[in-house]
Amino acid sequence: MIYYTGDIHGSAKGIVAFAQHYELTESDIIVILGDVGANYYGNRRDRYCKDALAKIKPTVFCVHGNHERRPDTLAGYKQKEWNGGLVWYEDEYPNLLFARDGDIFTMEGTRHLVIGGAYSVDKYYRLENDLLWFADEQPSAEIKTYVEDQITKNRIDIVLSHTCPYKYEPRDAFLPIIDQSTVDDSTERWLDGIEEKVDYKAWLCGHWHIEKQIDKLRFLFHDVVSLEMINRGFK
Repeated sequence: MIYYTGDIHGSAKGIVAFAQHYELTESDIIVILGDVGANYYGNRRDRYCKDALAKIKPTVFCVHGNHERRPDTLAGYKQKEWNGGLVWYEDEYPNLLFARDGDIFTMEGTRHLVIGGAYSVDKYYRLENDLLWFADEQPSAEIKTYVEDQITKNRIDIVLSHTCPYKYEPRDAFLPIIDQSTVDDSTERWLDGIEEKVDYKAWLCGHWHIEKQIDKLRFLFHDVVSLEMINRGFK
């Protein structure tokens, strides 16, 4: 079975507890919709998260977020084909996979399009306080072109993204301390165009730290939904 959940920001306790409680096996997959945090520091401090995720049996399939490094920028990562797309992995953590943006992964007969990345509304706070911020957090022009090409040539069942299309932005989740005129919403506006062109069954995203459903789009944070639930219309 495939299970989907939101950002964990380096804390794997919830996922570990879920996997143990429901006795998940090697045949199961847990999808994290960005901001996993396993590649945040880019050094051994990330191992706390990776070690915890490596102890559970399911494959952990990760979408890129905006509070983490891209694995292709880090030493030690290898690339391989997995379920029709490319992923990055480390030999030490073979069950922890990081998806390439724009690829389509067929899991349990269901075609998943991955679109990671988002803008960090805390960008300037992080820069001013010498905290980590990553300039490649949003999809590049190359990634966008690749995604656009993919959706013209392939059928998509489920979209897995970090942020959401602009039309679905949950304005009630905007942080009041953030001046929205400083926020770069170009990724969300681009996703609007993708959303209009894809005839999808479900769209799942994280990033906003809320649990909410609008039409066929589901925001996830701590909640976990299964492919079976999606096939039933999230019921």
